[in-house]
Amino acid sequence: MDIKQIREKTVDELERTERELYDRLFKLRFQLATNQIENPGQIGLVRKELARVKTIINEKRRASPTAGAGAAVGQG
Repeated sequence: MDIKQIREKTVDELERTERELYDRLFKLRFQLATNQIENPGQIGLVRKELARVKTIINEKRRASPTAGAGAAVGQG
Protein backbone atom coordinates (compact mmCIF):
# COMPACT_ATOMS: atom_id res chain seq x y z
CA MET A 1 0.00 0.00 0.00
CA ASP A 2 1.27 3.45 -0.89
CA ILE A 3 1.92 5.97 1.91
CA LYS A 4 -0.54 8.40 0.30
CA GLN A 5 -3.29 5.78 0.57
CA ILE A 6 -2.42 5.17 4.21
CA ARG A 7 -2.55 8.88 5.06
CA GLU A 8 -6.02 9.23 3.48
CA LYS A 9 -7.57 6.69 5.86
CA THR A 10 -9.20 7.54 9.16
CA VAL A 11 -7.79 6.32 12.47
CA ASP A 12 -10.50 3.63 12.71
CA GLU A 13 -9.65 2.33 9.24
CA LEU A 14 -5.96 2.37 10.11
CA GLU A 15 -6.58 0.41 13.31
CA ARG A 16 -8.52 -2.17 11.29
CA THR A 17 -5.63 -2.37 8.81
CA GLU A 18 -3.20 -2.75 11.71
CA ARG A 19 -5.13 -5.75 13.06
CA GLU A 20 -5.23 -7.30 9.58
CA LEU A 21 -1.48 -6.86 9.20
CA TYR A 22 -0.83 -8.43 12.61
CA ASP A 23 -2.96 -11.42 11.56
CA ARG A 24 -1.12 -11.67 8.26
CA LEU A 25 2.25 -11.47 10.02
CA PHE A 26 1.21 -14.20 12.45
CA LYS A 27 0.19 -16.48 9.58
CA LEU A 28 3.45 -15.83 7.73
CA ARG A 29 5.50 -16.58 10.84
CA PHE A 30 3.54 -19.77 11.39
CA GLN A 31 4.21 -20.80 7.78
CA LEU A 32 7.91 -20.03 8.31
CA ALA A 33 8.03 -22.21 11.42
CA THR A 34 6.39 -25.12 9.62
CA ASN A 35 8.50 -24.69 6.44
CA GLN A 36 5.43 -23.95 4.31
CA ILE A 37 6.23 -20.38 3.35
CA GLU A 38 6.68 -19.68 -0.34
CA ASN A 39 8.31 -16.25 -0.07
CA PRO A 40 10.08 -15.49 3.23
CA GLY A 41 10.71 -11.93 2.07
CA GLN A 42 7.03 -11.15 2.58
CA ILE A 43 7.55 -11.11 6.34
CA GLY A 44 9.79 -8.06 6.02
CA LEU A 45 7.35 -6.31 3.70
CA VAL A 46 4.44 -6.86 6.08
CA ARG A 47 6.53 -5.63 9.02
CA LYS A 48 7.43 -2.44 7.12
CA GLU A 49 3.82 -1.82 6.14
CA LEU A 50 2.73 -2.40 9.75
CA ALA A 51 5.33 0.13 10.94
CA ARG A 52 4.06 2.68 8.40
CA VAL A 53 0.47 2.22 9.56
CA LYS A 54 1.43 2.51 13.22
CA THR A 55 3.43 5.67 12.49
CA ILE A 56 0.50 7.33 10.72
CA ILE A 57 -1.88 6.31 13.54
CA ASN A 58 0.48 7.93 16.04
CA GLU A 59 0.80 11.09 13.93
CA LYS A 60 -2.97 11.42 13.58
CA ARG A 61 -3.55 10.89 17.29
CA ARG A 62 -1.00 13.54 18.20
CA ALA A 63 -2.51 15.98 15.73
CA SER A 64 -6.07 15.54 17.00
CA PRO A 65 -7.38 18.27 19.36
CA THR A 66 -8.28 15.73 22.08
CA ALA A 67 -4.69 14.43 22.26
CA GLY A 68 -3.67 17.32 24.52
CA ALA A 69 -5.95 16.18 27.37
CA GLY A 70 -4.15 12.85 27.76
CA ALA A 71 -0.69 14.39 27.52
CA ALA A 72 -1.15 16.43 30.72
CA VAL A 73 -1.65 13.32 32.87
CA GLY A 74 2.02 12.31 32.92
CA GLN A 75 3.31 15.79 33.73
CA GLY A 76 3.59 16.59 37.34
